[in-house]
Amino acid sequence: MKIEILGMGCPKCKQLYANAQEALKLSGKEAEVVKVEDMDKITEYGIMMTPALVLDGVVKVAGKVPSVEEIKELL
Repeated sequence: MKIEILGMGCPKCKQLYANAQEALKLSGKEAEVVKVEDMDKITEYGIMMTPALVLDGVVKVAGKVPSVEEIKELL
């Protein structure tokens, strides 16, 4: 599984990254977590508002920071 956090490094983007790391740890699953800060790459996903959470190439959440529990359910 690949988890991508799309955003330019704003506080919400950093919070989403931390929440994703924690959700992954609590789920017991294995995944690669990657920050994507390249605007061209972000727009390839059709994202207009960051932060965004992408799981295996599919945008799951955009424009808000989901909780650890919400992310865990998506995993």
